[in-house]
Amino acid sequence: MNDLVQYYNKFNEEKRLDSRHGQVEFRVSMKYIHEAIPSNVPKEEIKILDIGAGTGKYSVALAKEGYDVTAVELVKYNLGILKSKGSNVKAMQGNALNLKKIEDNIFDVTLLFGPMYHLFGQEDKKKALSEARRVTKSGGVILVAYCMNEYGVLTYAFKEKHIGECMEEKRLTEDFHTISQKENLYDYMRIEDINALLEDSGLERIKIISPDGPANYMRPFLNQLTEEEFEYFVEYQMATCERMDLIGAGAHTLDILRKV
Repeated sequence: MNDLVQYYNKFNEEKRLDSRHGQVEFRVSMKYIHEAIPSNVPKEEIKILDIGAGTGKYSVALAKEGYDVTAVELVKYNLGILKSKGSNVKAMQGNALNLKKIEDNIFDVTLLFGPMYHLFGQEDKKKALSEARRVTKSGGVILVAYCMNEYGVLTYAFKEKHIGECMEEKRLTEDFHTISQKENLYDYMRIEDINALLEDSGLERIKIISPDGPANYMRPFLNQLTEEEFEYFVEYQMATCERMDLIGAGAHTLDILRKV
């Protein structure tokens, strides 16, 4: 946990989401957040929880739209940046594995975007998903983000030429599934791993999408596009993000679930 805190004391998550590949992820994710929000309830009565809120990219944007937003963030440094933005977000320090400050059945929409990247093993992931379910209203929607295995292998092992050491250190299985350790900070998933988390979770899938698709693979090329060309790329990702033949290949997957 200390390693994770030190990492986010240096890593600029805000800058990542402001980059072009980050904008794709943010804009597609926001589209599906808005779809999850009940349309028959006044904005000010809609309660949204952002678990692992980072510096508040999503929570601050949603609060500015008029929603009642609560943000939980583990890293004090990120929490300080979030609070400095002067929004109406109710921000608190907390851990996705134990949302002890939050009562049951409170939120219409719950975001679990960051924590699953850094929780190792299915049991801790199940615990975080269970806590998100506990604080969400019956019929409410939980959006859960994951880092995907193939992106990690293709970029780190092959593009950055670490494949030899990965194989020597047995950090990949025979079928190239990443074996992550806590010192690696990130854990990587395949669709079957995500499906396994849903078993006996009390949640049902509405849909599963890739919010960024090929954007992370194409960073230098996205930066060379004109504004008009880039907008076409965003439209492309909006149009293809639900395609089952593409979902597992992106850097991130967003699982959109309903509490039953």
